[in-house]
Amino acid sequence: MRFPEAQIGWWIEASIAPLLQGDPDLDWVFPFHRKELLGWRGVRGLTSSVIEMRRRRFDWVLDLQSLARSAMVSWLVNGRLTVGLEDRREGAPALHDFSVPRRSAATHAVDWYLDVLRFLRVPVDRSFEWLPIRPDIAGQVARKWPVQKHRWLCLQPGARWWNKRWPVEHFQSLIQQLGAEDPELGFVVLGSREDAALGAALGAVFPERTFDLTGKTSLLETIEWLRVSVALVTNDTGPMHAAAALGAPVVGLFGPTDPNRTGPYGQLDRAVRLELPCAPCMEARCRNSEPLECLRGLSPRQVAARVRAHLHGGGGVASVFTDRGALDGRPQGRPST
Repeated sequence: MRFPEAQIGWWIEASIAPLLQGDPDLDWVFPFHRKELLGWRGVRGLTSSVIEMRRRRFDWVLDLQSLARSAMVSWLVNGRLTVGLEDRREGAPALHDFSVPRRSAATHAVDWYLDVLRFLRVPVDRSFEWLPIRPDIAGQVARKWPVQKHRWLCLQPGARWWNKRWPVEHFQSLIQQLGAEDPELGFVVLGSREDAALGAALGAVFPERTFDLTGKTSLLETIEWLRVSVALVTNDTGPMHAAAALGAPVVGLFGPTDPNRTGPYGQLDRAVRLELPCAPCMEARCRNSEPLECLRGLSPRQVAARVRAHLHGGGGVASVFTDRGALDGRPQGRPST
């Protein structure tokens, strides 16, 4: 360990702060409420947390989001050295002492973050457990749901951008195919209350062995479901990254975003993308003449083959970047880089 006496704090959105609370590698967690930042209550809470962070007299402040909000807070914390990312979307580098460039347009975000440590001459290794098991939460999940009854496949049909969502009817067809082949396979639909309609639609396919948990689990319960599942089929979402951090197998469905940059870290060979001239567009609004072609073109049969390869012990997927010729289920793609 390079700095055994180091004390580390993390400023984080309150809704996901439970992921870090109790982490033995952290000394402080400073939560903030993003939705309240524009109101008086949010401003008061932000001021309080900035004052508390300034009291700690941090040597280093690392801004790994590098947007206007995070850069301003990093500057206000007044550490001896503030380091961020060379991301000019909102002018954040103007408030950093140093901004670390992205090695290339295709460099994964995680590797970009790790380059901040390399800049500071901190050795990078994997000798830690990310999101360690919480026996109390695991026991709580086992008491609430029969986790031992089936092999569970988790599904995440929602996403913040509507054009990141694989069509719900495709998810339904995927469940129908896999469930008909394997009567021991159960399905867990994850998501927030806003995904309730999606959850109800998926839960209706095999209601006797599907749990629609949209809006019904805490964040930590969701983590434990990901831990006990055989795999997660998901749009480009936060749970995808959590599952990858846990080492849980992920089949990620990509449309407007680039899996090379933000795919499931360590499992990029399991990211599925249809190769089109317009994708990845990196936009929250689809402007294609054939709306959502990048995701509608990913057939349920094709995705089922990817899931089946893992369920039957096939391990990693040989080729997941596909062209339009793969819509009939034949693997005709080229490997990811």
